[in-house]
Amino acid sequence: MIIKVLGPGCANCVNLEKATRAALDHLGVDAEVVKVTDFPTIVGYGVLRTPALVVDETVVLSGRVPTADEVEVLLADALR
Repeated sequence: MIIKVLGPGCANCVNLEKATRAALDHLGVDAEVVKVTDFPTIVGYGVLRTPALVVDETVVLSGRVPTADEVEVLLADALR
C-alpha cells in the first residue's frame, strides 16, 4: 500500500501525516507514506483543496484534517 499526503507542507499537512501514521500503527499495516508538495502533481489528482490523502492512487479525502480514527476507517476500507 502506498499512501500519499498531498499539500504544500503546511501545519494541516503535517497533522494529516501524523494522523495517517498513527492509524497505520493502530491497524498494524506496513505502508509507504509519501509527501507530495509539487502543485502540478497535486492538481493532477484533481485536488483543489489541501491537505489530501491518496491511497493506492485513489483520492480518499481532501480539504480537511481528519482524526486518526477517521483515517483508520479510510485505510481499513482501502484494504478490503
